[in-house]
Amino acid sequence: MNQNRLSLFLCAALISTSAAAAIPTYDFKIVHSYPHDAQAFTQGLLYRDGFLYESTGLNGKSTIRKVQLETGKVLQSRDIPAQYFGEGMTDWNDTLVSITWRSQTGFVFDLKTFEPKNEFAYPGEGWGLAQNGKELVLSDGSSTLRFLDPKTFLEVRRVKVTADGIAVDQLNELEVVGDEIFANIWQTNTIARIDQKTGKITGWIDLGKLYAEAGKGPAADNVLNGIAYDAAKKRLFVTGKLWPKLYEIKLVPRH
Repeated sequence: MNQNRLSLFLCAALISTSAAAAIPTYDFKIVHSYPHDAQAFTQGLLYRDGFLYESTGLNGKSTIRKVQLETGKVLQSRDIPAQYFGEGMTDWNDTLVSITWRSQTGFVFDLKTFEPKNEFAYPGEGWGLAQNGKELVLSDGSSTLRFLDPKTFLEVRRVKVTADGIAVDQLNELEVVGDEIFANIWQTNTIARIDQKTGKITGWIDLGKLYAEAGKGPAADNVLNGIAYDAAKKRLFVTGKLWPKLYEIKLVPRH
């Protein structure tokens, strides 16, 4: 599905009010806004033990970092070598696992020290990365999500993401929320809620109104990208590339 077809498909899906079986759409309420580094080209985001962990992109500017939620202050950071374009990141036990865009290379860092512990290879591009407690979940910009063994980094299964039987690509940053995977769809205002087992989209989250609140207009360099979930307190956080704010939001079904 090319970008124009994808945009038309999403528009139709989000405004559909026809059948009761239609995929539901969710709006949002802002619970709280927090400062966010406006120079951070956000690629991956996660919440753990009271802190945010974030990966940023662009060659020569890619980092992994530990961030204080309340202030947006970067407490700890490590540069990714300049030849790599950093992409998604997740945690696994006492490590952080990050991927790169087109280099087919991933890195494993110590969670506390950020010291490198391992590297691994995977075929194709790397976009988003998350984990469900058993597997790592990798997106590559296509309509396919790959599930990897967190010890060997080998693929163990994959699912094709579909909405009403139509494949949906451009899946980017990922976050596991309960039994679902939330995925930013690149260059749109939309997060897809995806069933992990079937790949079927169970809901659309329309975050278009966040752009104005963040003082950003939709553009290739400042799109929504960054989803984190605090499972203990059931808090959902979102931000975008080069956004000056990060938001805790509550989902509201659209009627």
